[in-house]
Amino acid sequence: MKTLTSIGPLNTVARTPETHPLTWRLRDDAQPVWLDEYQRKDGYAAARKALKDMAEADIVHEVKESGLKGRGGAGFPTGVKWSLMPADESIKTRYLLCNADEMEPNTWKDRLLMEQLPHLLIEGMLISARALKAYRGYIFLRGEYVDAAANLNRAIEEAKAAGLLGKNILGSGFDFELFVHTGAGRYICGEETALINSLEGRRANPRAKPPFPAAVGVWGKPTCVNNVESLCNVPAIIGNGVKWYHSLAREGSGDHGTKLMGFSGKVKNPGIWELPFGITAQELFEDYAGGMRDGYQLKCWQPGGAGTGFLLPEHLSASMHSAGIGKVGTRMGTGLALAVDHTVNMVSLLRNMEEFFARESCGWCTPCRDGLPWSVKMLRALERGQGSAEDIETLLGLVNFLGPGRTFCAHAPGAVEPLGSAIKYFRAEFEAGVAPGSAPRGAAVQIAGA
Repeated sequence: MKTLTSIGPLNTVARTPETHPLTWRLRDDAQPVWLDEYQRKDGYAAARKALKDMAEADIVHEVKESGLKGRGGAGFPTGVKWSLMPADESIKTRYLLCNADEMEPNTWKDRLLMEQLPHLLIEGMLISARALKAYRGYIFLRGEYVDAAANLNRAIEEAKAAGLLGKNILGSGFDFELFVHTGAGRYICGEETALINSLEGRRANPRAKPPFPAAVGVWGKPTCVNNVESLCNVPAIIGNGVKWYHSLAREGSGDHGTKLMGFSGKVKNPGIWELPFGITAQELFEDYAGGMRDGYQLKCWQPGGAGTGFLLPEHLSASMHSAGIGKVGTRMGTGLALAVDHTVNMVSLLRNMEEFFARESCGWCTPCRDGLPWSVKMLRALERGQGSAEDIETLLGLVNFLGPGRTFCAHAPGAVEPLGSAIKYFRAEFEAGVAPGSAPRGAAVQIAGA
């Protein structure tokens, strides 16, 4: 995987603490930043401030006022989630979980942070645990992220040796233990309650809510689950303040701070960049990704992972923030975009995607368990030119039937969103897969049963 660590148009803009809170510490040689170097670059200064000078409620208030939203794709306000944890001081056992199960196709931003800046995540979790009064934390890590696991474990040992984890951290009286837990490789573990079940050693099925994890989480105790990038924002917010954090995003974006964004596909300069919310997709595509490679034309693009809808080239004028992408009909998602070139057949691309989503369904609810394999069956037939005349309408029916609010969790709605948008914009490619003179499948069943 090629990972670009420069943050600027074609690698010309310098990263600074004032403008790039997540990435300014990155090394040019892409090697991990270990404890000594991290501390030379103001590492753990925010943690010292939080543990020695701030009350737990003050930390929660700062994060809430910052407007930080979850960076895993859902975009729920982090401070609001924190405030849902019980205020009852008698509840001594609480947990902080880091959702590092980054299995969204075309997304690798958290991997960059964990491999190259492991102490940034640890510091973010330490401050967050203090705010939540959580004495123990777990980083639930995608099992294939072998280098990230090794780097995080080394960084945890460094922090323990320096008195930054463990008992009475920095003389504050606060105790916090942190562990890396590698998952068994299920996409559904990105859903926070499925992650909790897996951490407990159970099957990774989502749980019914309520109760929410803040009330009944891992091992029945209050639990907060946050994404890697979300937690990595916390030190800068505590260290520099809310007003500064708000100033990072472009005016009118509606979201605050910066975001790791990227472009992959047949672009000239694929990679990841830390950018302000409100930058246009056109800037991201042309100034950072360099546009399409010679000989390729942009056919369509996804703004934030495989679970977001396809957009057309004219939609590149949209701003990269939740409301901006929402205006053109889909979601910001993880912020890592995919460029689809003119040589790609959309039926084949969607068949590939839906095979992944069908395989990763936990099987807990009927629409997802049966609907996604059904979509794969029809897409395979259309890909071979053996589709039925009714297949396209049936696929659109599944898009509706598996949509938001109709399944147990958000897995199926995310799976069918790209399918619905692909049919909307490229219906002719699906119609080309209908076999000449084919009878509707329903009619064939009626004839057989007559």
